[in-house]
Amino acid sequence: MADHKIAGLGFHHVGLKASDYDRSRAFYTALGMKEILSWGEGERAISLFDIGDGGKIEIFANGGEAFSSNGKWIHFAFKVDDVDAAYANALAAGATVMTPPKTVELASRPYLATIRVAFVYGPDGEQIELFRELEDKRG
Repeated sequence: MADHKIAGLGFHHVGLKASDYDRSRAFYTALGMKEILSWGEGERAISLFDIGDGGKIEIFANGGEAFSSNGKWIHFAFKVDDVDAAYANALAAGATVMTPPKTVELASRPYLATIRVAFVYGPDGEQIELFRELEDKRG
């Protein structure tokens, strides 16, 4: 297989259709994200939030209750310094419990990793992972 690297390739953002645009904007702001751009009005309003490490979330108004037909995703993950504090903050901001914080030793390759992880549901039922790698045992 030929090597077809794309110059400057990197993660930019995840798009999220919100059933309640204002509630989603308030939720992600309460998690500590900063709204860096917004455009459009009413049902065409869009906001772009900086996660804090260069990655972004784009919130679209008029998401309705139906799932998008352009694909499925399982969750999006945020790396955090303190999973337990981030989990408590997310719940205080309106998230609902999916999986409380836990430490998991992964039988991973090429090295063994230990992670601290929790999952919450955001305002539109989006699955949000709060993640921190605690230890890696490289051999």
